[in-house]
Order: sequence, then C-alpha cells, then structure tokens
Amino acid sequence: MTDEQTALVSGHAIRKSFGANEVLKGVDFEVASGAVSCLIGPSGSGKSTLLRCINHLERPDSGWVSIDGEIVGYRLKGERLYELPPNHIARQRAEIGMVFQRFNLFPHMTVLENITYAPHVIRRRSRSEARAHAHELLERVGLSEKATAYPGSLSGGQQQRVAIARALAMKPKLMLFDEPTSALDPELVGEVLDTMRMLAHEGMTMIVVTHEMGFAREVGDTLMFMDDGMIVERGDPREVLADPRHERTQAFLSKVL
Repeated sequence: MTDEQTALVSGHAIRKSFGANEVLKGVDFEVASGAVSCLIGPSGSGKSTLLRCINHLERPDSGWVSIDGEIVGYRLKGERLYELPPNHIARQRAEIGMVFQRFNLFPHMTVLENITYAPHVIRRRSRSEARAHAHELLERVGLSEKATAYPGSLSGGQQQRVAIARALAMKPKLMLFDEPTSALDPELVGEVLDTMRMLAHEGMTMIVVTHEMGFAREVGDTLMFMDDGMIVERGDPREVLADPRHERTQAFLSKVL
C-alpha cells in the first residue's frame, strides 16, 4: 500500500455471534482511501454481518472497525473499549452511506424529499441547500426528471439509484453496498452498476457485497472471499477470479462463473 493509498477503513479481529452461531470469527481487513473492495462468498458466510459491523448497525462482540483513524462505536481507554453514546454513534454513522438489497425509501415522500430529509434534519443544512444538492445528485444518477415522483411509481432500478443518491446526499467518507442488485430484475441491474462505476471513477471509497463477478473484475481494486465467518482469500480481483489459490474459493467460483 502506497503513501497515497493509506487505509481509510480497518477491521481488527472482529467477532460476532448470534446465540450459539458464530458468524464472524476474527476478521481483519483494510480498504485504502479511494479504493473499491468487493466482498464475495456463499450465503451465510458473514458478508452482510461484516458490513453492518462497519457502521455499527451490528455491535461486534470483540474487535473493532476504524474509519479515518477513529474507532466506530467505541472509545478506547487503556486497553478497554467503551461504547459511545447514541448521538456520537449517529454522528459517525452519518459519515457512512449504506445501500441495502431493498431500497428502504419512504413511500409517502417524493424522490426529492427522500434525498433531502437526512441532510436537512441530521446535517442541519438549509432546505434550499439540501434541495440544490439533491438535484445535482439526481442528475448524476440519471433521474433528474423523477424529483417529484413517489417511489411506488419507479422501477426497482430507479428506486435503487434514488437510494444511492440519498446515501450520497450526506457526503459520506465511505459507501457500503449490500448486494444492491440482488432484488432487481436482470434487465435493471446494469443501470445500478453503471451508477456504482461512476462513483468508483470519482474516487469514492466503497465496500461492495456482490454476486456480480464482472463488476468485481472490472471495477474492484481488491477482492475478498469469505467463507464460514472468515476472509479465506484476498487479492487483485482479476487474479483471484482467474486463478484462485484456496480450494474453497475454487469450489465457489466454479459454481458462479
């Protein structure tokens, strides 16, 4: 990693269990500033849980995530971690955009209202400033004409692009994508991936849980393969996809490529 590519996101020995099921088993990772890191693996391997630990939607049982040098959700005193108060965690979370499988748009709000709500309420931006930025974002994702539409009138691909614009409206340091195309009809996948390619080209730091191997190969700077709560293999996406070294990665890719 070069000086120009210092780690923006670091994970340290992250463990997470749900009852007796240990979902994450001491995960370590780094993502460079401005890089796109793609996370692949079978269902149940811990990918989505890891993503949710990054923005403290799930609280790790041990270990921690740091973003831009600041531990998310905790303060370190001596050798112990103490959970931060909710308002402090909310402030940290505002720096992390997240796009889910389902779009989670407010159905009773227009597209413009969906995008401007958080910047106005949480970031305390004026309505006029929030609206101006929202129109810029809608133009970037190719939906300028949909500002006054309601989510129910949009296609799945359009709703997901609005969800991306809504996350970007907070001007985050990091964008997380949790299988953003998995709920879409096949013909709508491309328009969402094109939007994500645009963000990558603009230098947005992104962690993407995906089954779109073509996107990972083309856009990703690093690829991490997860299995059974651990990162089994990582490297350049083109090298890992063409010549995986770990037998578990080989078995998985033989079924999806």
